Amino acid sequence: MIAQPSTTPRPGPLQGIRVLDFTAMLAGPHCARLMADLGAEVIKIEGLEGDLIRSRPPLRNGSSTYFGALNCGKRSLAINLKTKAAKDIIYGLAKVSDVVVENFRPGVMARLGFDYAALSKLNPKLVYCSISGYGQQGSGAPRAAYAPIVHAASGFDAANLTYQAGQDTPASTGIFTADILSGAYAFGAIQAALVHRERTGEGQSIDVSLMDAMLNLLVFECQEAQFPSKRPRPVYVPMKSTDGHVIIAPISQKNFEQMADAMQQPELKTDARFATGPARVEHWNALMAAMEQWTQRHSSAEIESIMDANSVPCSRFITVTDAMKDTQLAERGSLSKIKDAAGEFIVPNAPFQFTMTTAAGPTVAALGADNTSVLSDILGMSQVEVDALRDQGVLSS
Repeated sequence: MIAQPSTTPRPGPLQGIRVLDFTAMLAGPHCARLMADLGAEVIKIEGLEGDLIRSRPPLRNGSSTYFGALNCGKRSLAINLKTKAAKDIIYGLAKVSDVVVENFRPGVMARLGFDYAALSKLNPKLVYCSISGYGQQGSGAPRAAYAPIVHAASGFDAANLTYQAGQDTPASTGIFTADILSGAYAFGAIQAALVHRERTGEGQSIDVSLMDAMLNLLVFECQEAQFPSKRPRPVYVPMKSTDGHVIIAPISQKNFEQMADAMQQPELKTDARFATGPARVEHWNALMAAMEQWTQRHSSAEIESIMDANSVPCSRFITVTDAMKDTQLAERGSLSKIKDAAGEFIVPNAPFQFTMTTAAGPTVAALGADNTSVLSDILGMSQVEVDALRDQGVLSS
C-alpha cells in the first residue's frame, strides 16, 4: 500500500540529528532527503530565488513535484547568504547542528565564509560533507560538472556504447546516474562520520566526487581496461516478443537448465555449444538467437510468467508508469503519498526500510516557509527581529 501523510513525529535512526542543507539540484538534495527520511531535522538553506529545481516540471500551479521528490520532509530557510546578518545566522545554526551538506563548486563556501575550516572552529564536532564533480583538490577540481558531463568524462558512456550492437554514438540520457549515486555515497559517508564522532567526539570533513562515484560503478570496466579480454564481454540483450521485448538472464548453470525446461527445449542442455558455462560464452550469439526464436512466439507477459514459474530471472520491458503500479511495490510500501502547496503526489521511498521509521517526510516546504520558526525555535529570535531581517532583504518575504 502507499504510505499516507502523517502529522505525527517520525521516529528514526537519525532523530535528534540536525542537518544544514546548502545543496541544490540533485546530488546534495538526494543525500539530505535520505537523512530526512530517517528522522533527521534537515534545514534547507536556499537563496532568495530558491533552488532552481523548484521551477522545473512537472509543475502543478507553480509547484514542482520534481523538487518535492528530492526535498520532502525538510524545512526551508530562504536567506541572502552574502549579507553580514546571514553570516551571523549561519554561524549560530552551525554551532547547534550536527551535519552540513553542500554541493557548490569548490571554493564557493570558503568565499561565503561557510567552509569546513570556518564552521569547525565554531563546532569541532561538525560533520561537513562536500559533493562536487571532481573533488575539492587537484587541478581538475574547479571544472564545472553536471551528471551528463561526468558520465562522459568517467568513461561510463563509452563503456555503455561497447554493449550496444550496431551503435556508434553514445546514448543521450535524462537519467542522472552520477547525481543519485554520489548522493547515496555521501549519505553513507556521513553516517560513518557520525559513528566516528560518537566514538571519539571528533567531527570531520568529507569530500565526495561524482567522478569517483561513477568509477566505482564501473567495477568490471576498470579492471578490463587494465587487462583487456580477447573477446567482447557477453551481455544479456533485449529479445523480441509478440508485443514488445523481454530480458532473460540465466546466470548460473541451474538457471540455464531451468530455462531450457521452461522453453520445453531440453535438447539445449545437451547441445555441446551450450552445455557448460564456458561453452555458452564461446557461442554467446548463437545462444541469444536460440532464446529469441522462442520468445518471438510468446507475449511478454506470458514469457515472464513462464520464467517466473521456473525461477529463471526475467522481466518485460515496461514504462515507469507501469512499474509504479507493480503490486510488489504496493505490498512492500515502496511509495509514499506526500503533499505540497498544489496537492498530493507520490514519491519513491528510500530503498531501505527500518521497522520503526516512516519512509518519507509528509510535506514539501514552500520557499522560506520556515524562516520564522527556524530563527525563533533554534536561535531564539523575536518576531520583531525576524521582520527586520525581511525588511532588510536578508530573508525572503
